[in-house]
Amino acid sequence: MVNRNQTEENPMKYGFYQALGMALLVIGAQGAIRQLVDHDARLPGWLPGGFAASITVYVLAVVIGAVIAGRAHNARRAAGD
Repeated sequence: MVNRNQTEENPMKYGFYQALGMALLVIGAQGAIRQLVDHDARLPGWLPGGFAASITVYVLAVVIGAVIAGRAHNARRAAGD
């Protein structure tokens, strides 16, 4: 006999992943815009490569954040919450 609670996914974790993805998306977008306006203002200043490397990091943060938030949103809707 299978416990019903073991088979269901916890919809709360989807909310956490969705919030994490949205935070990553917002931080990446804000950083990329700031980088385009002022080339010297960059959070990942320790990266070698200058402007190209830092804008790449911000764009990757935006893309990864959008994917995480989108998948979490779809999974949460499929779970019925």
